[in-house]
Amino acid sequence: MAGAPSPGLWTGSPGPWTGADLLIGFLSGVVAVAVFHQLASLLFGMVGLGEGAVYSFRPTPPFGVPRIMSQMFWGGVWGIVFAALFDRLPARWPAAAVGLAFGIVGPVLFGWTVVATLRGAPLFGGLVPTRMLASVLINGAFGIGLALIFTGLRRRVQRRARTA
Repeated sequence: MAGAPSPGLWTGSPGPWTGADLLIGFLSGVVAVAVFHQLASLLFGMVGLGEGAVYSFRPTPPFGVPRIMSQMFWGGVWGIVFAALFDRLPARWPAAAVGLAFGIVGPVLFGWTVVATLRGAPLFGGLVPTRMLASVLINGAFGIGLALIFTGLRRRVQRRARTA
């Protein structure tokens, strides 16, 4: 195939992802929020780098969905994006490094710009260094968890499919 990446450079085939990959991505994102994101939020809240409100059931606008459910849903959406991009990322990077970069670039920049604009909040966390650092670290932890869970689940599903 013309223009295809060399086999040693990429994590997998450059072809289209499967529905199973996207489902695994969604589930990985949900679990990564429930575990990695919330644990990081708790830890950084304990040292004063965030609000530390974990597993909050406080309603979020506009639909009144509990905060943790909203965060888990959006984590799943980011998991789908990660799954769609994963095979196009350099294979030489460890999964945790890929996840860290993804968590910092995707959710952080999106939150600092698009979400902030929709909420009428200041862009880039209002340029408050502690708020910005907390956002980078918490979403970086989410990204690491997402990558580790995704690669583990995906390997398991692929192994089962080969033996079936």
